[in-house]
Parts: sequence; C-alpha cells; structure tokens
Amino acid sequence: MSLSRNRIRIGTRASALARWQAEHVASALRAVPGAPEPELVLIKTEGDRIQNVPLSQVQGKAFFTKEIEEALLSDTVDLAVHSLKDLATEMPPGLALGAVLEREDPRDALLSLENRSLEDLPPGARVGTSSLRRRALLARWRPDLELAELRGNVPTRIGKLDRGEYHGIVLAAAGVKRLGMQDRISSFLPLEQFLPAVSQGAIGVQIRAREEETTRWVEALDHPPTRFATAAERALLRTLEGGCHVPVGAYAELADGGLRLRAVLCSLEGTRSVEGTRSGSVGNAGAIGVALAQDLLARGGNEILAEIRKAGGGN
Repeated sequence: MSLSRNRIRIGTRASALARWQAEHVASALRAVPGAPEPELVLIKTEGDRIQNVPLSQVQGKAFFTKEIEEALLSDTVDLAVHSLKDLATEMPPGLALGAVLEREDPRDALLSLENRSLEDLPPGARVGTSSLRRRALLARWRPDLELAELRGNVPTRIGKLDRGEYHGIVLAAAGVKRLGMQDRISSFLPLEQFLPAVSQGAIGVQIRAREEETTRWVEALDHPPTRFATAAERALLRTLEGGCHVPVGAYAELADGGLRLRAVLCSLEGTRSVEGTRSGSVGNAGAIGVALAQDLLARGGNEILAEIRKAGGGN
C-alpha cells in the first residue's frame, strides 16, 4: 500500500449491514495512532447477484467474499471486512485474517407477525430462512412448520415478513441489532436448542499476508477471546468440510480459564443429529475444534454427511 495516498481502502459489500460493519472497522481504525484515513470501496459479490436460487444449490463456496478477496489480492483495496461466518475456513494464498472484532450476540432471532415466539406460532406456520442449519434445527423442534426459502438483505427480508409472505423469519440477532432494528425481534432462539452458525456475530478483517504496516494497524482491533472462540469453531467446520451446504451449528466460549466448544451436525430434514462438547486450554483452540469434529464424525456424522452429499446438499 502506498502511504503517500494517506488512505486505507476497505473492501466491503454494499448492503446496509456490510456497510455498518465496514464503518465500524473504519471508526476503530481512526483510533489507531498513525493509521491512514479509512475509505470504503463497495464491491458486488456473487451472493449479491444470485437472489433467486437458494445458496445451498449454488456450486462452490465464498459466495459473499470471492470478489472482495480478488480485489485485496490485486491491490484494489488494502483490507476487507466480512461477516466472519461468510469467510471460508481455508484462506486463499497470500491473504490472512488480520483481526477478529468482539462478537455481538451469537444467537438466532425470530421475527414474527403478532410478535409471537417460536412455541406460539400456529401449526403449519410459514417460516422463512435461507440457512440449511436453521431449517434443520427448526424442523427438529417444530416439525409441523412450513419452512420456506428467504433471500435478500436484512431490511428486504423484514419487508417480506411485513407484507405477510411469512408468519415468521429467522435471522442472526447480531445483524438485526447492528441495524438498530432489535425492537423487531419477537424472541431469541436459545443456544441450548439452536446452536448458531460458525463465527456468527463476529466481524473478520482480512489483509494481505506479510504487510507489516497494515498488520500493525489492524491487529490493534483484534479481540482475543473472540478470535480464540471462532478459531475453535472454524477448525471444527474445516474438519467437517462443511459450509452453507451442511447443517452445522457451533459455539465456543471462554470460561474458567479455558475454552468450551459445543457443536451439532444435523441431517437436512432435522430427523437425525449428532452433537457434542469438548473443552481445553485457550491456546489449543484449533485442536479442540478438530477433536470435536472427529468425535462427531465417528459417532454418526460421517453417515449424515454421506446422506447429504448423496442428496446433492453438499459439495
């Protein structure tokens, strides 16, 4: 990056939530001594362009990050801001995860007509979600619901609810809160029943590897407890070879001087699942994720994944 520009270009998607996250990073960078003035560069991704097809049916990965990563590699931008749950667990050569910001609420949230909770939705209620994980967990706890595809950014999805296209929709609580729309949340889905997507609620800042100045500015934004927790979750997902094509929920938290990771792997229809917990030292976050993934695979996860791939739901 050329310091003579006295600018640091931040690559981001153009949705309201993505821009909020990028502005949040920009604000934090302004507080770092010596850091250049941030400048947002809006980039459209494949996930933004494809709105009429469920993401689980789109081949490949990195739907919301590939074009931004290409801009970073080509020096069109100096760093990239992502919802960490969108970022592939295998980083492209030449790129690195420079910082993980403090996590927001990791839970899923139900937004519903008449402000109903999940338990209060009538039998056969139509619930919208774009996530295979959410569909599987909803089917597990409320098999009577009609689960329907839901795409679009957060305001678009809420608009579809308000027009009566759904009785309820399930979104990440973090995104709703960050957009100041928390009053629309009818209820939070408890972690005991609905483990979130890997890294849900966390913001990742991606940089070019071995750029010392950018690394120095960005690493000042890092929140170690969130980095360790999400490192365990991402290691689990990488070992399961999962992504948005596989119903995997996971949540790690630091407690009593160590790290505890919980995870669940479900069949597409939610009728079969395997879940578990693994704890250990914070410094072994990645190893904890790998060990729990291997345990899930050994206790039936391999069979579930084979069924998903046979049905065309996996890569």
